[in-house]
Amino acid sequence: MRSPRFFVLAVLVLLAIPAAAHPLAPSLLEIRESPGGRAAVLWKMPLQRPAGADPRPMLPAACRPGPRNTFVEGTALVARWAVDCGRGGLAGAEIGVKGVETVRSDVLLRVTRADGSEVRAVLRAESPVFRLPRSQRPFDVASGYLALGVEHLLTGADHLLFLLGLMLLVRERRRLLATVTAFTLGHSVTLSLAALGVVHIPSASAEIAIALSILVLAVELARERPGALSRRPWAMAAVFGLLHGLGFAGALAEVGLPAREIPLALLAFNTGIELAQIAFLGGVFVLLLVWRPVARRLPAWSASVPVYGIGSVAVYWVLERVLL
Repeated sequence: MRSPRFFVLAVLVLLAIPAAAHPLAPSLLEIRESPGGRAAVLWKMPLQRPAGADPRPMLPAACRPGPRNTFVEGTALVARWAVDCGRGGLAGAEIGVKGVETVRSDVLLRVTRADGSEVRAVLRAESPVFRLPRSQRPFDVASGYLALGVEHLLTGADHLLFLLGLMLLVRERRRLLATVTAFTLGHSVTLSLAALGVVHIPSASAEIAIALSILVLAVELARERPGALSRRPWAMAAVFGLLHGLGFAGALAEVGLPAREIPLALLAFNTGIELAQIAFLGGVFVLLLVWRPVARRLPAWSASVPVYGIGSVAVYWVLERVLL
């Protein structure tokens, strides 16, 4: 069994992790402009959202809307309609979502201009309106996808729980660094391949596999004697990293990649994930230093609490993702 010094730290992290592995899915506002100022609008938001939340797209007053076609598609409510914004079109226009602050997720804005160029942005409570530029600079693409990568990792409880499990499994710092590096390389490979369409695995299957990886890690942590995974944690981390990369790719698929800036967007998204991963591990180490004096006074049996906590959450996720 692992050292009890991680007890308080691990329990605090477990308490901070919600039962759901990810926050509510983001909404999508997609606008495809045609020559002459006309545009097709797609508004897609999850059926599951906080009570009273009713976010609505805000288009320029000059855009005259046509009739809407609203329907349910899977777990989302979808609305489609056409607008006529006149000869000026959407150039320099402000586009936003009213009520975005009432939901616990962002809104992804995707605009395809009449000339085929694309502009993407993320609308949040603090920035619910976006002014459409005449062209999107590489810096805008990089900063937007970097922020998405950071947000996805820090709000992905399953990925964070796996990282916590690695810290409980590997106590020697150099070995831990090699293990986390192997995990990074693994998920970077499948993230890139899946995002580029080279490999395709249904998101539901990927989410089940991720939950199973956490369960396997918890079983290894519960062993009285180190098993094969403990002896070669970097190999285990690399293989499981491939699975987690599919989960990252699923999140990126919700946003899509800009046709003209695919390498930059992919690099920025992956970099955001790595920065958030480093921040999480650093935060855990700081907590460890703060709580070490307390942990030394805990009984030996306390070491099993975070291990079985991780395993219980993993079992819940497996059942939830298999049955739903």
